Amino acid sequence: MNVEHLLDVFTTIDADSAGVWEACINFMHHLYWHKERLVILKPKIEGLPDDHPSKPDCLWKLGRLFGLVGNRVEQKRLLTYALTFSRGQGSNAWAAGVLSDLSNSNRMMGLYDEGIQRGREALKIWESLNDTVGLVQCLINLTQLLCEDGQLDAAEETASRAINLLSEKDDQFLVCKSHHALGDVYGSKGEIEKVIHQYELVLGIASSFDWPGELFWAHYSLATLFRGEERFDDANAHAEHAKSYTDSSAYHLGRAIELQAGVWYRQDRLEEARSEALRAADVYEKLGPGKDMCWKLNKRLVELILSRVRATATKERRSDCPKDK
Repeated sequence: MNVEHLLDVFTTIDADSAGVWEACINFMHHLYWHKERLVILKPKIEGLPDDHPSKPDCLWKLGRLFGLVGNRVEQKRLLTYALTFSRGQGSNAWAAGVLSDLSNSNRMMGLYDEGIQRGREALKIWESLNDTVGLVQCLINLTQLLCEDGQLDAAEETASRAINLLSEKDDQFLVCKSHHALGDVYGSKGEIEKVIHQYELVLGIASSFDWPGELFWAHYSLATLFRGEERFDDANAHAEHAKSYTDSSAYHLGRAIELQAGVWYRQDRLEEARSEALRAADVYEKLGPGKDMCWKLNKRLVELILSRVRATATKERRSDCPKDK
């Protein structure tokens, strides 16, 4: 907060200083990776003259922060505004980065057609730049969009292309993300053995590098898969593993507890499901306002589990009561 206060003062004293605004850009980039919160600089950033060299990048970084806190509408507005500054610059990595974030923002809002269009615009730029990292990141995002839009064959082809672009020596984090995306596609297709194979590849890579976020989502995905297949021992095992990788994220903890509640409910372990669902609801409540559509959906799922447990318990009590003659 002291750094942000100083930046606020410096931008007031000398709003034309490129160095000060470069510091603001770096500060927002730091927050994006290490602290999910907004900044007080939004009015000053939007008030910069359109010809100020730092304004496009400031808008981009500010938009990313709004995405982190779940305000997708404002994120989309800021990214679209930032994009207007790149139209006369031709193909460049900066424009591709903004387009990629805009594509993902549309995905989170359920605007799949627009998201796919923006993603393909970014893809063309990455291809023209021959930038493998940017290209693969874009392909992973497009895979998610196509999968959620029900275009499963196109999604599988896109994820496979991402994997084929990477070798064993390339960025292993992207290899990991690509296999997870392909696993999600196979899951939507109902190809269970292929799903398991992809997620196990993710676990192998993520374990080698000790990536808790990727390990969490791989175990979470496998637990969800096995719950649907009624392989409850496997589902419970992976749910426990998922919990062990939630230390740095309260949101992940809520998701893991909610998942465990769902598994136990499917097993008719109603009291345990109720207790775990209440724990998940408490975690979500402490997070404050919903992060995004997914957060709100998770909260509704917890409420649904609790309502079903109550309904089942009420039905059982009534069946135990002696009937009138």
